[in-house]
Amino acid sequence: MDIQLEKKKGLRPKHYGYIALGLLLLFVGYQLVFGSSVSTFRTEKDKLSIAEVSQGKFDDYITINGYVAPISTIYMDAYEGGRVMEKLIEEGAMVKEGDIILRLENTNLYEQILASESNLALKQNDLRSTKLTFDSRQVEGKKSLATAKYDLQRLKRNYEQNKALYEDELISKEEYLLSQENYELSQQQYEIVKLQTEQDDELRKTSLSGLDTDLERMQKTLSMVYQRLDHLNVRAPADGQLGFLDAEIGQNIAQGQRIGEINVLTDYKIEADIDEHYLDRVKRDLIAVLERNGKEFPLRLRKIYPTVRSGKFKVELVFTDAKPETIRTGQSYNIKLQLGESSDALLLPKGSFFQSTGGQWIFVVKTDGEEALRRNIRIGKQNSRYYEVLEGLQAGEKVITSNYDSFGEAEKIVLK
Repeated sequence: MDIQLEKKKGLRPKHYGYIALGLLLLFVGYQLVFGSSVSTFRTEKDKLSIAEVSQGKFDDYITINGYVAPISTIYMDAYEGGRVMEKLIEEGAMVKEGDIILRLENTNLYEQILASESNLALKQNDLRSTKLTFDSRQVEGKKSLATAKYDLQRLKRNYEQNKALYEDELISKEEYLLSQENYELSQQQYEIVKLQTEQDDELRKTSLSGLDTDLERMQKTLSMVYQRLDHLNVRAPADGQLGFLDAEIGQNIAQGQRIGEINVLTDYKIEADIDEHYLDRVKRDLIAVLERNGKEFPLRLRKIYPTVRSGKFKVELVFTDAKPETIRTGQSYNIKLQLGESSDALLLPKGSFFQSTGGQWIFVVKTDGEEALRRNIRIGKQNSRYYEVLEGLQAGEKVITSNYDSFGEAEKIVLK
């Protein structure tokens, strides 16, 4: 009886070939589907901005936005504090130098001024009394000197007469000696009075000179005290427009408080903010041009502020010739600021790709227009229209200049 043998189950040699072929197909499919998606991005060509690199003249300038401001602004601070009693001029009005804008009231100041007047009056009276005393002493000194001189002459004459009589033995020796002693004493007294008078005159000259200076100083002090009263009238420091006024009726103003400003409108300036990228290249006296209604108005960069805020620094420009007829404070203008001389260069049109790459690389479109590959480049100067290409590109090549944020980490762009 024949016994039927059961077929053995398992892999045969030919099965290994099928398995290897399947694995190969899976690997190739994985590479096509997943491997290429890591470095390749597909997009429609019409949705991108593509520009051509060209050789041409590079104008080294930047376009900045500036606004018109008064040529100067004068701030008004309160010389004296007080309560606002009257507001004579409103904001925006044109004023002349010396026009009263506010009237203040300060009762404490009034009391201080009255006390100062009393003290100064007393001191002036004291000084005048001292001057009168010196004058009296001068008169008395002259009287004493005249009396001493009279006594000296009289006693001298008596002495000379007695001397002659004594020589003729007509008077006693005692009487002669007495007249001699009186004469000599009179000489000494006259010299003393004369010296005292001369010293008094010298003292009077120096003292009165100092007293006159003190009186003049006190009079100036008193006039300064009166000026404090006048400072309660807040006046315009110059001709111009009252820019703002921070004061209302009944408000208390502290001494030294900023209460307003005057815009001097005899001329205008342009204030602008520039990206800090240009901080090292922007210098004083650079020239610029403001375009208005087809006309160009030359400017000069007058001032650069050193502070950088929010990635920008501030500059001031002034007109060097004519200015727009309808110019007004607060108007905004586009200005071309010349940073250097024009030169021949490889030009790359500006685009938003720069924000994604920092200008270090770019996608270059192949000649067939179906793909774009990533390439490292080096960019130099830039103006409002072009970047100056230093390395990495050639004239005639086309590049993608639109934003790269949606491309991710792709190194190749497939264009549909």
